[in-house]
Amino acid sequence: MAYLCAMKYLITGLGNIGYEYEGTRHNIGFDAVDALCKQLEGQWRDDHHGELAEVKHKGRTLILLKPNTYMNLSGKAIRYWLQKEKIPVENSLVICDDLNLEFGKLRLRAKGSDGGHNGLKSIQEVLNTDVYPRLRVGIGSNFGKGKQVNFVLGKWTEDEKAGLPGICEQCCDVVKAVVTVGVDRAQNTAAPKK
Repeated sequence: MAYLCAMKYLITGLGNIGYEYEGTRHNIGFDAVDALCKQLEGQWRDDHHGELAEVKHKGRTLILLKPNTYMNLSGKAIRYWLQKEKIPVENSLVICDDLNLEFGKLRLRAKGSDGGHNGLKSIQEVLNTDVYPRLRVGIGSNFGKGKQVNFVLGKWTEDEKAGLPGICEQCCDVVKAVVTVGVDRAQNTAAPKK
């Protein structure tokens, strides 16, 4: 049984549910897992604390999660599904937006601070650890003083929209690398393409 669980992963894309949040920068995590679900021919279903899809990649089972708890309570959904599916925290991966990275840049880490991100803050508080893999996706910081919230919850520009499919595809590549070769070796996949 432990062996089977070792081949199972929880991949969570962070975002906010609701029509008003669709197409916003804060929902890049949702966009990334949507792309992965489509690529691996999964089907979303409504379930406890979110939408879930189960897909396979090279003998691994990936449980994809889009929490419906809103960003600030993301940890609640992740803890529930880690426990229910008996997945160790090191076999999880959280995908979220990051203001401190330029648009489209990816950064994969096995641990770290929440960096001021409310979703990561919730996860760290609920899991009581900052040691869990996360993939940060750069959304840039092109906003004036005091306009951070409007920027994060704002819609993508047309130029940004054009770049999104490629960014989501790279996120998919990183996830597939994480579940097959581990976070440390997968960091090469998240590095900028030369």
